[in-house]
Amino acid sequence: MRVEFSGRERDLAALGQQWQSVVDASAASRGRAVIVTGRRRVGKSRLVQEFSDRLDAPSVVFQATRGRNPAAERADLAEAVVQSDLPGRAEVAGLTATDWNQALRLLAMALPDDVPSLVVLDEVPWLMAQDSEFEGALQTVWDRHLRAKPVLMLLVGSALSVMESLQSHDRAFYGRAAAMTIHPLHLADVADMAGLPAADAVDAWLITGGFPEVVASWPQGSSRLDFLRRSLDDPLSPLLVSGQLTLLGEFPEPSLSRQVLEAVGAGERTYATIAAAVSAGTVPSGTLSPLLKTLLVKRALADELPLSTAVDTRNRRYRVADPYLRFWLAFAPDVVALAERGRADLALARVERSWASWRGRAVEPLVRSSLERLLPDDAWPDVMTVGGWWNRQNNPEIDLVGADRTPARSLGFVGSVKWHDTQPFDHKDFACLLRDAPAVPGASPDIPLVAVSRNGAEPGLPLAACWTPADMVAAWR
Repeated sequence: MRVEFSGRERDLAALGQQWQSVVDASAASRGRAVIVTGRRRVGKSRLVQEFSDRLDAPSVVFQATRGRNPAAERADLAEAVVQSDLPGRAEVAGLTATDWNQALRLLAMALPDDVPSLVVLDEVPWLMAQDSEFEGALQTVWDRHLRAKPVLMLLVGSALSVMESLQSHDRAFYGRAAAMTIHPLHLADVADMAGLPAADAVDAWLITGGFPEVVASWPQGSSRLDFLRRSLDDPLSPLLVSGQLTLLGEFPEPSLSRQVLEAVGAGERTYATIAAAVSAGTVPSGTLSPLLKTLLVKRALADELPLSTAVDTRNRRYRVADPYLRFWLAFAPDVVALAERGRADLALARVERSWASWRGRAVEPLVRSSLERLLPDDAWPDVMTVGGWWNRQNNPEIDLVGADRTPARSLGFVGSVKWHDTQPFDHKDFACLLRDAPAVPGASPDIPLVAVSRNGAEPGLPLAACWTPADMVAAWR
């Protein structure tokens, strides 16, 4: 039985545009290559398979196997071509390839010259790791054979740095492919798939991170507590297992990098606090900076600087970039063991103890990215980026700063995020914001004050704007 596919309409549309350029022969060459990347388990393979299934065109989809012998991989590619519906598949049946140049030429022989076709090579980084000749062979066969055919070739892979290296100017395939990054499902997709109102959809997104497998396990209309209770009662639930698999894919062995990632996931945000958290382990002095840099390159961590008209490069903060791993690293190390013991009650109580404080901080990156999709607008035509501001003492700490760029030349507003279950943004919250706003470098005495609140704002507060969960969901539609 075929699993229903939902969401990803923008990604499908983007692939459709690439396909249409092949159909219309509107590109510089008849063939088009697209590098499709994204974090592990984000749904890349499922997306390209769905795209292939929806096309009424000849296609072949090949997925590599990690650590496999290159000769076996080439044989599997040839078999995939023979088993496909490509018009020239009979011509290559029985032929063998002793290197990747020959294997890719067999693929080219099977492709039609007169109608568009689709080729998907999945897990390209594994092919590159198995045989250093693959990348050069891909460039040679593309230039000599594939690009002359009406083919859309999708090169799919999870190792972000490896996939991005394909586009580097000193690499063989440079300049031959467009690039497309697949992100987790966005907030509106999660709201639709889980059948939830806006405020509850935000909770669902924070828990699942928009990872398709985890979102798909959320029963339509279920509350946050019901979903957590159900998931924590099953040690093999996608909520618990997907995080373990994601970490194993990124860090197959215990490592210093994983220690640093876990420290950030536990709530440490600054260099000093991260260093203190891992110094009790095995991270030697002087190695934290390169570890942080590696995690940033791998997109496991993201870093942020205070946003204002004063440049401050010494007050950097770190957070887990993967939205699902933010939840998993914060809670799963404690609750997985409880779930395996059959104590879902204790596991749920552990989550509930920290839920409100964790959610209050975890929602801020989602709020900022949502506002960046809503702005600029008529009220703030010059606000192009939204960040936060803090000093070294985190006193004050400003949740929202709207600016023209990073670093800012001018500020559009200063604001606060309040994400309580029942309490609206009230006069006390406004008084704190009014008191703290002047601390932001570049904030004029009359700078507009704004809020984002789960339950709106008390009537009569002199806010320039108050955005709600409904506005955040609408930003992603």
